[in-house]
Amino acid sequence: MTGIDNDMIIAPSPAQQMRRRALRHWGFLIGGSLLGLIVLLALIAPLIAPHDPYVQDLSQRFLRPVFMGGTWEYPLGTDHLGRDYLSRLLYGARISLTIGLVTAIISGLIGTTLGVAAGYFGGRVDTIVMFIITVRLSMPVVLVALAVVALFGGSLTVVVLVLGFLLWDQFAVVMRTSTQQIRSQDYLISAQALGCSTTRIVMTEIMPNVLNNLIVIITLEMAHAIILEAALSFLGLGVQPPLPSWGLMIAEGKDMLFFEPFLITIPGIALFALIFSINMLGDGVRDVTAPENRN
Repeated sequence: MTGIDNDMIIAPSPAQQMRRRALRHWGFLIGGSLLGLIVLLALIAPLIAPHDPYVQDLSQRFLRPVFMGGTWEYPLGTDHLGRDYLSRLLYGARISLTIGLVTAIISGLIGTTLGVAAGYFGGRVDTIVMFIITVRLSMPVVLVALAVVALFGGSLTVVVLVLGFLLWDQFAVVMRTSTQQIRSQDYLISAQALGCSTTRIVMTEIMPNVLNNLIVIITLEMAHAIILEAALSFLGLGVQPPLPSWGLMIAEGKDMLFFEPFLITIPGIALFALIFSINMLGDGVRDVTAPENRN
């Protein structure tokens, strides 16, 4: 045989092609690895935290981290109440990830439902949904969140619900546009002609084709929710003490900014790393699942 039969060449499957793109995409690898590390540390926090994050010891307050001359008993030092900073940082990751994930789920369900309904049905449904989106966009998120949290009191549950019911507009806008783009496609028209139910058409024809955009919006809104929670906690209207929220840790350390800057620097770097990893992963997922969207 002098050559290779073209019929014997097996083309890689879509899953294999996607895997190859993922392994070559540095943003996806860096973001995924960093986020995976943060999630892992949050999950095993009870196993690796050197101290109870809620235990106070005023005789050990304002101890400096190891890299500033401290001891390994408190690797990242202690706060104004003598609580171990590393332990609070690890448990704080749990709070930030929980808020980001649950908020994205709540807002994603609301926004996706409204957006797909508007894009698929059109007409009066689209008009009503667009009116609802316009009303939502006319309300400043931070001010509304501050007002609601101040009215009902700051707690983890209240913060998650408030952010979940305020951050759905991006889901609705993107899902509406994406659904409108595929509404006239042949495969969707064929499904309608075959008598498929609306639920089946949405779940088997529309959702798989808008999933790429949905994943990107989820990552963006997760990061947005985490930042807003940190801002609310910094203002004293978010997660309440003694929960170790990163925003609350920054707020508690602001009075010692010029004397013990590590109290703000450490949770600030952790917050930056989490937001950076989520955004990098979302951008990577977009490129890996839809390479035609690359710049």
